[in-house]
Amino acid sequence: MNVDPGRRLQAIARLTVSIRLAVSALVLAAILLTAALSSLLWWRTAEATSRQLASTINEQIVAAVRKEVSAIVDEARAAHTAIRTLFLQNVLDTREADKREFVFLSQLQSQATISWVAFGWPDGSFFAAHKLGDRRLEMMEISLTDHPGQRRVDEYDVVPGDIEFASRRFEPTEFRVADQAWFKAGLTADDPQWFRVMDHPTGERPSIAFAGPIDVYQERQGVLAVVIEYTRLARFLSQLEVGRTGTAFIVDDSGELVAAPDKEADELHPARGDITLLPLARAALEQAGEAGRKEAWRTRLTSRGAAYEVALTPLPFPGWSLATVIPEAEFLGPVETTLHRLILGLAVGAVLAALASAALARSVIAAPLSRVVGELRHVEAFALEQVRRHPSRLKEIASLSGAIAEMASGLSAFRKFIPADLVRGLLRQGVEARPGGSIQELSVMFIDIAGFTGLSERMGDRVVPLLSRYLDLTSEIIVANGGTIDKFIGDAVMAFWGAPQPQGDHALRCCRAALACRRAMDESGLVDDLGQPLQIRIGINSGRMLVGNIGSELRLNYTVIGDAVNVASRLEGANKSYGTRILIGEATERLARGAVLTREIESIAVYGREEGLSVHELVGILDDGVTEAGWIADYEHGLAHYRARRFAVALADFEAVLEQRAHDRPAALMRDRCRQFIAAAPDDAWRPIAALTSK
Repeated sequence: MNVDPGRRLQAIARLTVSIRLAVSALVLAAILLTAALSSLLWWRTAEATSRQLASTINEQIVAAVRKEVSAIVDEARAAHTAIRTLFLQNVLDTREADKREFVFLSQLQSQATISWVAFGWPDGSFFAAHKLGDRRLEMMEISLTDHPGQRRVDEYDVVPGDIEFASRRFEPTEFRVADQAWFKAGLTADDPQWFRVMDHPTGERPSIAFAGPIDVYQERQGVLAVVIEYTRLARFLSQLEVGRTGTAFIVDDSGELVAAPDKEADELHPARGDITLLPLARAALEQAGEAGRKEAWRTRLTSRGAAYEVALTPLPFPGWSLATVIPEAEFLGPVETTLHRLILGLAVGAVLAALASAALARSVIAAPLSRVVGELRHVEAFALEQVRRHPSRLKEIASLSGAIAEMASGLSAFRKFIPADLVRGLLRQGVEARPGGSIQELSVMFIDIAGFTGLSERMGDRVVPLLSRYLDLTSEIIVANGGTIDKFIGDAVMAFWGAPQPQGDHALRCCRAALACRRAMDESGLVDDLGQPLQIRIGINSGRMLVGNIGSELRLNYTVIGDAVNVASRLEGANKSYGTRILIGEATERLARGAVLTREIESIAVYGREEGLSVHELVGILDDGVTEAGWIADYEHGLAHYRARRFAVALADFEAVLEQRAHDRPAALMRDRCRQFIAAAPDDAWRPIAALTSK
């Protein structure tokens, strides 16, 4: 049958749907379908959401409690080990009352969860330090020779940073350390172990104790115990939010309560937490059997018509489990109400959305989207110069167009913000853009402008060109010597060598770069607002440090961190004290030895470290024609005599240095110290280590 072409075109035109009608129909259908599915599935969704929320809260609580119990166990072990070491090394004698009191009290103050530190002698004598809440301490002693049948109690008030003696009293006691299981077992044991303790000199207090023998010169001195009362656990549990009416308990393997939440519990106030839901925890423990003691276990229990989510999780202390009891109604009720409101809102919104979509689709959506797609094609072809910004009455489309234009501009300037060579090197090594790193031996350098704070205050924004020129000079030299620029911190430059590309001579490269930076600044002619040449200070150190992508999933920085990095920063600041320009650590000097000329300044204890660190001044590179100087030998001879307490001989050596270098500040400092010690000799505890009290 023949069909008229005109009629065929009219039929096709009738079948064509406009974008306004299509979008309106799609929006309306999607909203109505969503409302229908939501009404059918709301109960299943609510139930699943309830269980998920309960599970999430339980996981957070379990993690917090496990961490706290682990910390408590570790603190007890650490305190016991620290005191035991003092006894074993004969630093502290068990009968030295003053030192013993100081050590025991210091452990109580430093370890927040410890309630007692106690010691029992084989003759039955007993000594202990005991917390009385958070604001008071007591020391007690029970002697079988002095005041038998009584215990001496000294109380102290805890003040910020110290303790103050409050009172002393004697009171009768029936406590006998020889009757305690931890003492009897400790006298015959080889290593410390955990005990459950009930009896104390102050009465019955449920606790756990980490106790073990103390031997000095193979002779058993007694038993040391570190005790944690259960009230500390009860107070911690009170800080957890287990829903609005749920709770968490710590129970042992027999179902006995160890701790229930009680924010008032401490060594003075016994735990009196709410245990209404404890029967549910015990029922779950009985139902779980052996499985609940070895791994996490969950169940759903009902009581008086209400459903509860109960979870059991083993804790790091043997035999302990955490039981969380959360009413399902806390989560199911609000979710159900929210879903009903959502369905009603969807129904109303469906009609409004259909009307609005028809008006927007034709003039506001289709045309702007087509133009935005065209700009994306330019980006795809990397024709960034052709990308243009297009206005739109829709904020989202206008923002999208602007974002595409800014993306193109940012891609063009990307090399100025991210070192391309570093990125290529990381990609070649397969380093993914996510947090991670490794420990490697590297060298790190910090450069700073001397007196920059005052300079920036005087010059204001006029300091920017000067700072830019200084950063250009140092950056070019660092890159030329194979270094990786980590960051700019104001006027400070941080760089490191040895990563991402391995460099066996990273210490020497770092030293070469430092000397080149100093030389470039001297030759640059850069001066401050007073006409004085800019001076830089450099600190270098080598050692094992963490290198890699440090940060979060949102923002990463390829950098180095660690103690060796901190030392390099301190050495940069130490130049100010010694009047030097480049100081390097002992590890750097050792790695570059034979290729660099250095002078050992002295041993210092930098800020944040107590041990001595040998610090050297970097003088030059031997391959560059630098030769040994007599003043260096004179200085190091003087340093050796100074360390040997031969101050008069050392004084002559340092004065010889000053005759050759009148403005040598390290020699002047050492000369003044020698004169001081000649006039008044230091005591026997003196060590030839200088402490730097500032960063």
